[in-house]
Amino acid sequence: MRYIKDIPHVQFKIGLYQWNSKYIIKVESGMYEQTYKIDDYEVETIEEIERCMDDDFMSSVQSKFEAMHDDFYNTLKRNNVLF
Repeated sequence: MRYIKDIPHVQFKIGLYQWNSKYIIKVESGMYEQTYKIDDYEVETIEEIERCMDDDFMSSVQSKFEAMHDDFYNTLKRNNVLF
């Protein structure tokens, strides 16, 4: 996997990679990560991908991170990993 660049964001670490004829966008928040893939022929420029990291999309990403945290925390509690 080839690292291309970080996409600046105030809340998340966003890394852009290229692998296997796809762009891979990794969004990280603490111990959680979301990955999005798009075929490289769908995109003319990297700037198009950067534009897609708009407020509406990032708000949806935030909601998913919150759900991921809740799901993980709940399974840890339910299975007596956390007390």
